Amino acid sequence: MEYRILGKTGIKVSLIGFGAWGIGGPAMAGDIPIGWGPVDDSASEKAILKACELGVNFFDTADFYGLGHSEELLGRVLKGRDVVIATKVGHQLMDDSTIHLNYTKKYILEACDKSLTRLKRDVIDVYQLHSAKMEHLETGEPAEAMEQLKKEGKIREWGLSLNTFEPDAEAEYMVNHKLGSTFQLVLNIINQKSLEKAVPLAAANGYGIIARMPLQFGLLTGKFSKESHFEKNDHRSFRLTTPVLHQSLEKLEPVWEINKKYSVSKTSFALSFIASHPEVSTIIPGIKSVTQAEENTQDILKLDSSDMNLLHGMYKDEFEHLMRTFV
Repeated sequence: MEYRILGKTGIKVSLIGFGAWGIGGPAMAGDIPIGWGPVDDSASEKAILKACELGVNFFDTADFYGLGHSEELLGRVLKGRDVVIATKVGHQLMDDSTIHLNYTKKYILEACDKSLTRLKRDVIDVYQLHSAKMEHLETGEPAEAMEQLKKEGKIREWGLSLNTFEPDAEAEYMVNHKLGSTFQLVLNIINQKSLEKAVPLAAANGYGIIARMPLQFGLLTGKFSKESHFEKNDHRSFRLTTPVLHQSLEKLEPVWEINKKYSVSKTSFALSFIASHPEVSTIIPGIKSVTQAEENTQDILKLDSSDMNLLHGMYKDEFEHLMRTFV
């Protein structure tokens, strides 16, 4: 396992981390699935331990994943282990089953204590605002809450999980106001939007970069076919509709032609694309099983510059438009 430094935090993190959304289970917000379908806690526990065995030391979760279940699982399995845990705050399920974005100081302070309890830790290594928007940041309350938590010793560092499709405005605000020290952003072969401004801006100002959605809901594992479908309690059931799935598989065919020269799995190739950007500190594929822990941590390569240029070109020519079809 390769290790990199998480920006100006000085925290050493594994290049491949553990994305813990999936192990949260099939939570729902009314009729809207906010999880990845059924999950077996015993399989999740084994996956966490296997990841540790393979050198993974960075675990990313959120209080909204499984409505706390993901944090509870990590807390139980990782108790006493010397690992780096990042979690998020800001998404709240209301009594009427609607999702409310809450970044008030009072809510963040209370939510942090609850996350610490579930995680069975005295301090959260990286506490992140879960996709806060400009309207939230400009109140000043999120930053006030985070700085207070840092002074109280409840968190080590804090950052912002950026918007999936338009990450630039919030990234610029954070940098210009010298807030936080990490960004979590979407980066994969299909969605390279963050490379235009957010990644260079973050790197130039010492922000640690956590790359999420590296496999684009599993499309970049190469395991899907045009017949693939998802259960109603899996959020991909409304994201990867039949037309989107079919179009994506067709657009990816040239990518897999480049993959052939490297003699690694499609998963490894997709992760290698991200790892070949030195600005990235850690990559967090979702892991729900021992097999996925093994698949996501092997054969991570540095791709040739010529192939990287081809993949960057494919984004501009094909994937930038495709990206907009995802909900």
